[in-house]
Amino acid sequence: MNWTLTITKKVTKIIPELPKPVRMLLNTLLEDIQNNGPVRGNWANYSKLSPTRHHCHIKKGNPTYVAVWDVTDKNIKLVEVIYAGTHEKAPY
Repeated sequence: MNWTLTITKKVTKIIPELPKPVRMLLNTLLEDIQNNGPVRGNWANYSKLSPTRHHCHIKKGNPTYVAVWDVTDKNIKLVEVIYAGTHEKAPY
């Protein structure tokens, strides 16, 4: 069973402003989370920030782009993307 993925309004507004290669990588990450779950050890600098919060680097370099997501309900497999953008503003 696939995971249900929601995206906050803030992230929805940011996505069109991201560079095209970063948007494409973010879409790939979101598909990966939907198909395989929130633990994404196959992505660069993936880490579990808390029992429910995860993050990884979408693109390395300067600036580095990251995504942060929360598992809002493990039983019904619900994940919410709460941030996508440069690492300086990331909610770690």
